[in-house]
Amino acid sequence: MSKYVIGLDFGTNSCRSLIVRVSDGKELASVVFPYPSGNDGVIIDEENPHLARQNPNDYILGIEFIIKEALKKAKQIEPDFNNLDVIGIGVDTTGSSPMPVDENGNPMCLKEKYKNNLNALVWLWKDHTSFAEAEKITQLAEEIRPEYLSKIGGKYSSEWFWSKILHCKNIDEELFNDTYSWVEICDWIPAVLTGKTKPEEIRRSTCAAGHKAIYNLQWGGLPDKEFLERLSPGLGKLRDRLYEKTYGAETLAGYLSKQWAQKLGLSENVAIAVGAFDAHMGAVGAGIKENTMVKIIGTSTCDIMIWPNSKVLNDIPGVCGIVDGSVISNYYGIEAGQSAVGDILLWFVNYLTPEKYGTTQEEKFSNLEKAASELLPGESGLLALDWNNGNRTILVDVRLTGLLLGQTLHTTPHEIYRALIEATAFGALTIIDRIEKYGVKIDDVINCGGLAVKNSLMMQIYADVIGREMKISRSEQTPALGAAIFAAVAAGKKNGGYDSIKEAQQAMTGISKIYKPNIKHNQIYKKLYSLYKQLHDAFGTKEWKGSMFNVMKDLLLIRDEVKKELI
Repeated sequence: MSKYVIGLDFGTNSCRSLIVRVSDGKELASVVFPYPSGNDGVIIDEENPHLARQNPNDYILGIEFIIKEALKKAKQIEPDFNNLDVIGIGVDTTGSSPMPVDENGNPMCLKEKYKNNLNALVWLWKDHTSFAEAEKITQLAEEIRPEYLSKIGGKYSSEWFWSKILHCKNIDEELFNDTYSWVEICDWIPAVLTGKTKPEEIRRSTCAAGHKAIYNLQWGGLPDKEFLERLSPGLGKLRDRLYEKTYGAETLAGYLSKQWAQKLGLSENVAIAVGAFDAHMGAVGAGIKENTMVKIIGTSTCDIMIWPNSKVLNDIPGVCGIVDGSVISNYYGIEAGQSAVGDILLWFVNYLTPEKYGTTQEEKFSNLEKAASELLPGESGLLALDWNNGNRTILVDVRLTGLLLGQTLHTTPHEIYRALIEATAFGALTIIDRIEKYGVKIDDVINCGGLAVKNSLMMQIYADVIGREMKISRSEQTPALGAAIFAAVAAGKKNGGYDSIKEAQQAMTGISKIYKPNIKHNQIYKKLYSLYKQLHDAFGTKEWKGSMFNVMKDLLLIRDEVKKELI
C-alpha cells in the first residue's frame, strides 16, 4: 500500500498543506488558508512602519482547515487513498518569528491581560522594530564575544530572535517579566500537534537556534548569561527558561496527539518531525546537494547551501549564518538572502504603474513583463539598487534604501520594471561572488518559489546576469515538499518512510525547466554589474572612497552601444 506524508508550510500571508506520496514524490493535494487577522495575515501599526506581527490562533485555525480539506481532495484524486496511510507531518515556518509564552507554552496574547497588546503576538520575521537592539548586540559582541558574530556574517539583525526579545524588554517590561519563555513558531506548531507544549518539553530547531539565536556548541549553546546581562540586566535569567539542546528537522518531535488525531481523522501513529524555517526546508525540497545553491524566490529571497562538516569551512562575512546541521545532518548550512525581491516588483505595480498597462494587478504584471522582455540589457540606460527593504546579504543593513539611476524624460514603466529585476539579479550575483570568494564553489543554481515558476523574464535575466544555468525545481511548493521529506525520514523506513534525506530526495524531487545564459547578454551585464558594485560599495560601506562621476555617463555609453546594434 502507498504511504503518504503531509508538509505544512506557514508563510507570511497564509499557510498551505501538501500531501505527497512517499514512493515517488507525487503531489496529491494542496490547500491554502489565508490568515484572517490583520492585513493579509500581518498585523501592523500605522504609526510604526517597522512593526509586523501575527496572531498564533491563525495557525491553529489553519492547521485544521488545510489538513482536512487536503485529505478530502486526496480521496477525490486517488480513490484508494486512506487517511490511515499518512505516516508523518513536517512543518516549516517563517523565521525568526518568536512568540512570548507562559509556563505551559500558551501564547501570552491569549491571556485577557494581553489580548490587545501587539507585543504579546508573534514577532514576524519582517518586523524591524528592533534595529537599535540589533546594533547594540553587534557592538557588544564585537567588544567581548567576537566569536558570536563570526558564524552570522559579522552583524546581528533586527529580524532575529534576541534583538526582538530585547526590544520587548525595552518597551514592555511588564509583558517581558510575565513571559515565561519565548518560542519560535517553527518549534511551537509541532509542539501543538504532539501536545507537548511546555517550553522544557519542546524540541527546538537547530536551524532556528543556530541561524537566529546565536546558538553554537563551540560556546556551549546559547549566548552566556554574562553577555545577556551586559546587554540588559535581567535578560540573563531568561536563558534558563529557553533550551540547552537542539534537533535537526529529520528528528522525531513526537506523535500526533489524541486530540489532534480525532480532530483531523488521522492516526495517533503519525510522526511529527521537528520544525525548521521555510527556506531551509525549501532547499531540501528543491534537491539541494554539495556545490549547489538553492534560491527560494518570493517576496524576499533566501539562498541556501550545504558543506560537509568533515571539511574545513571558512567564516564568510556578510552571510546570515553558518550552522552545523541546520539544513541536513552532517552538513553545515550556509544561509544568505535578499530582503526584498517580489516585494519590490509588487510595490512598483501597486503604486507606480499607470492604468495603460492594465486595470488589475495581474494585467499590469503580464503587460510589464511582455514589454520589458522586448528590451535588451542596457537599452534603457537605467540601473537600480535592490535595497527597498534594506540589505540582508552581504551588507546586513536594514537602514539602506532603494535607488534608481539613469531615468530621463523618456523613461517608461516597463524599462523601470526590467531595471528592478536586473537589480535583484545583481544582488544575487553579489552573494554568489562572496560565497565563492571564501572557498565554497557553486556549480549549480536551483530556483524555487512563486517567482521562479511564474516569471520567466526574471529567470532568464538571472541566467544572463549570473552567467549560469538557472534550474527550476519540479515542485512549485518546495518548502512544503521539504517538510514532507523530513516527515518521511522522521517516520522511518520500517513505517514506510526513508532512512536518510538523500534517499528521500532521490525519490521525491526533480527539475522541471532550465534557463540557459545568453553569452552576449552576459557580456553587457558584466559592464552593468561593475557599475552596480560601484554604487553598492559607495552607498553601502563606510570604507568606500572614490568618485561616482562616471556612473551616469557609462550607463549612457552602454545604452548607446546597445541601441547601435538595434539599428
